[in-house]
Amino acid sequence: MAFLPPTFEARLARARALTPNVRELVFERVDGEPMAFEPGQWVSALFDGVKRSYSIASGPNGSPQFDVAVTRVPNGPASTRLHAIEPGEVVRFTGPQGFFTRTGPQSLAPALFIATGTGVTPMRSMLQATAARPAKVPIWLVLGVRREEDLLYADEFRALARQDPAVRFEPTLSQPRDGWTGRRGYVQSHVRALWAELAAAAGGEAGASLAPHAYVCGLERMVGSVRDLLRKEMGLPRQQVHSERYD
Repeated sequence: MAFLPPTFEARLARARALTPNVRELVFERVDGEPMAFEPGQWVSALFDGVKRSYSIASGPNGSPQFDVAVTRVPNGPASTRLHAIEPGEVVRFTGPQGFFTRTGPQSLAPALFIATGTGVTPMRSMLQATAARPAKVPIWLVLGVRREEDLLYADEFRALARQDPAVRFEPTLSQPRDGWTGRRGYVQSHVRALWAELAAAAGGEAGASLAPHAYVCGLERMVGSVRDLLRKEMGLPRQQVHSERYD
């Protein structure tokens, strides 16, 4: 028998613009039950005969609340609705679901997070869950977008990196404006060097004896390109490469 994820209702508690085209929505379960999920999982919003899935952008903390980040898609019925709803409105959801998670022994391994756009949202969930633990292992995030104003949660990631030396945030822009001093180009162009540096750093960390893992999330073209780089060109075992695409 196929597993059917539970259905529940959640009320919009608050919302904010993360970028010109992405809106963060903070929902709270109407039944008041804790929102139980594994970092990296997703939920599906149900309305008007439409079902759309969104990664949970917050870490599990025992509360009824959870965050999602929704990109406005021209003429997209789901994103148009979710960009228009106001606090207090209720949406039906199913979930959580998904296997793009960082749990068990691999949660203790160093990690390279590779994301584009809203593909960073499940990694934010993983980072928040990791930050709540006393044991620290290296976690490096490379996030690729077109322009600086398209970076999601950049201030939060920079603050986390300042607070925790095990965390690094490496944004890269494919269309940088004058004055940008960070990385340039697509994420693919930075993966090999960052992986080598992370593996070397992890080898010198006390308690970081596990091999690093890579987590890749974004559009199919990027995910496929990075998986080929990691698996075929760099020779990483399948068990160390985790991916999810959202198109």
